[in-house]
Amino acid sequence: MDFSFTEEQTQIRDTLRRFLSENYTLERHRAIARGGSGCDPDIWRQFAELGILGLGIPEALGGMGGSAVDAMVVMEELGRALVIDPYLTSVIVGAGLLARAGDVTQQRLLPAIAAGETRVAFAHDEPGSRWMPDAVATRATKDSQSWVLHGAKSAVSDGAGADFLLVSARSDSGPSLFLVPGASPGLTRMALAMHDGSSAAEVTLDGVRLGADALVGAEGGSLSLIEAASDAAAAGLCAEAVGAMDALLTLTLDYIKTRRQFGVPIGSFQVLQHRMADMLLHAELARSMSYLASAKVSVDDAQERRRAISAAKFLVGRSARFVGQSAVQLHGGMGVTDELATAHYFKRLTVINSSFGDMAHHLERFETVMTA
Repeated sequence: MDFSFTEEQTQIRDTLRRFLSENYTLERHRAIARGGSGCDPDIWRQFAELGILGLGIPEALGGMGGSAVDAMVVMEELGRALVIDPYLTSVIVGAGLLARAGDVTQQRLLPAIAAGETRVAFAHDEPGSRWMPDAVATRATKDSQSWVLHGAKSAVSDGAGADFLLVSARSDSGPSLFLVPGASPGLTRMALAMHDGSSAAEVTLDGVRLGADALVGAEGGSLSLIEAASDAAAAGLCAEAVGAMDALLTLTLDYIKTRRQFGVPIGSFQVLQHRMADMLLHAELARSMSYLASAKVSVDDAQERRRAISAAKFLVGRSARFVGQSAVQLHGGMGVTDELATAHYFKRLTVINSSFGDMAHHLERFETVMTA
């Protein structure tokens, strides 16, 4: 099987890597994290100019018509540069859901998303739901020509800053999706700062009244949409983790080449060379699994998709934990300080591991799929 990138994918990778190396420094990352919004408007505008905000949107709907592998290329570079802006939730998940299931009116948001003028957040997880796609307690009731939503959502990525929320709620027919404007009466969003500096929100829906046109897709038929969107997000996170691990390998190798002890670089110690070799092996395993996950995002067989993506999320998570912990250890006490990028990458990998299903969740789902 040929795993080489196309010429277009290589151009996207190289252009984005060059832009991020020049503009998304550690100092800028810290500033965005301190700001609390989790998104730099200037960087977001330039992402739009680069075309990556419309990458997964079909050309007929104002985008570039890219594939899941194209998204993987972008996510890997975002991970390498420690980007915490809400690309995953707005572009891969939000725009992906609207492109797949939205009606003509709802899909009119897609050009605005591609232009960086509108952001969409995916509000699905609830207190105690543990990433289960059908664990939806938020209620949607029909009232004349309106929908009324009651419930709460937890740790919604970019939930405080997004212009629209894609909210899962259970109607009489089953789990459904609704497009909720961020300024809707009855909608409360409490901003949270995540461990890595990214932004999330606790969302409360207290009698949020929506028109009939807020329903995304068929009433009660959104479970498969939620599962597919969550799997696409998990594949994207795997790619982001691979980029972050690549950066940690480079940082750690440079450090042990220059840090001296007993008059020699500590990189000359055989035990540290072995540790670096182990880190490289884990990172390459993660890369292979990330490629597999991205290749399976769009397959028709849902069981095949779940099996590949859960295997990838588990193994990438295990590799990320090993590489992150090893990088911190090899940097010594400095590895956990705010001054070094190492600590920030480790925090980001920790958040990635607990997003859209942790290792235990995906191991259990993999076992369930294999024994079905």
